[in-house]
Amino acid sequence: MLPSTVERVPRSTDEDVNRRILLQTRARLRQCVNDPDRIDPRLRELDEEWDIERVLETNASIAAFAGVALAATGDRRWLALPALVTAFLFQHAVQGWCPPLPLLRRAGFRTSREIELERVALKVLRGDFRDSLPDGPALGAWRQADRALEAAERS
Repeated sequence: MLPSTVERVPRSTDEDVNRRILLQTRARLRQCVNDPDRIDPRLRELDEEWDIERVLETNASIAAFAGVALAATGDRRWLALPALVTAFLFQHAVQGWCPPLPLLRRAGFRTSREIELERVALKVLRGDFRDSLPDGPALGAWRQADRALEAAERS
């Protein structure tokens, strides 16, 4: 059975890398708990963040175009490059893995779901969903950030 669209990249990523990405997200959320003025700028940053799919598609397009251009101006054997890239894209679409994926994940590129979880958690912290997080400073920054992330995962 094929993994779901949401699960395929994290399932194909080393668990330590997935954990590091989650810890970095939690750290950013904790910063926003301690300084709520950071929430709106961070939300704007998230609007500009490229997810792993966009990065893979861009890299594949560049490599395929380069192969076609090199074949057109030189040796036809360069057509193997777009063929290889196409095979890797198919593999990624089906399995959620392709050769550049581990490098890009280690570089910190996240899935659209991972980005969206941070976005929703920030909105929870900002108060957009008042029922999702208890009021007041009774919870420490770490716990508030974790609760916001939990609320985002439930949405």
